[in-house]
Amino acid sequence: MTYALNKKQMAVAISCVLALGLTAGAASAQSNNPTKEGYLVDTRGEVVKSGYGLCWHTGYWTPALAIEECDPDLVKKPVAAAPAPAPQKLAAVAPPPAPKPAADRVKLNADALFDFDKAVLRPAGRDALDDFYNKTRDINPEVITAVGHADRFGSDKYNQNLSERRAMAVKTYLMGKGIADNRIYTEGKGEMQPVTKADECKGPKSAKVIACLQPDRRVEIEVIGTRK
Repeated sequence: MTYALNKKQMAVAISCVLALGLTAGAASAQSNNPTKEGYLVDTRGEVVKSGYGLCWHTGYWTPALAIEECDPDLVKKPVAAAPAPAPQKLAAVAPPPAPKPAADRVKLNADALFDFDKAVLRPAGRDALDDFYNKTRDINPEVITAVGHADRFGSDKYNQNLSERRAMAVKTYLMGKGIADNRIYTEGKGEMQPVTKADECKGPKSAKVIACLQPDRRVEIEVIGTRK
C-alpha cells in the first residue's frame, strides 16, 4: 500500500516537471515566432492546440494578434476589388412592325348568286363575286371563308345540305380566279342563323313569303390577309 502511494507521488512529480518544461519551451518558442504572438506554441514554433483543435491564448492576447489558423473570424480579410462593370450591350434595333391583318367582310344575298332552291351560280352571282374579288385584290389572302345559309322552307337536313353546296359553288368560282384551294374554307349553317325576325314573313310558302325571306338565303364571304 505504501509502495503504491510513493509510486503515484513520483508520477505526479514527473508530470509537473514535464509541464514546466513544456511551458518554458513554449514561451521560448513564442518569442522566436512573433507572428504567433498571443498564442501558446511548442518547441517547434507550432501553436499548441487542445484535443478539440482549439488554440491556447496567452495572457496578453488581443484580437489584434489573431491569426487565421486559430481565429479566422477575427482576421481582417483583404477587400476584394470591385468587379469591372459589364460591357453595355447596344440596344437591339427593333424590326419594323409586321403589317396588321386587314379583314374585309362582304355579305351577298343568295338570290343574287343563285335561283331559289338552287346551288348553281347565276350570271348576276358571278358578277357579284367578280366585284368582291376586285375589292380584295390588294390583300394577300391568308384565309377566305364562305358560309352558306338557307331560309326556313324545307327540312333541316335538306337546308343544311343546300347551304353547304352554295358555299362550295362560291369556293369553286374563287379558285378559278387563282386563289389556292387550301386558302378557302367553306361551311354551311342551314337555316340556323336567319336574318329575318321571328314575326316577319309569316304564312305558308308563296312568292310573297319567299321574297320576304330573301335575306336568309345568303352566302357570307370574308377574306382575312395582309395588305400588299
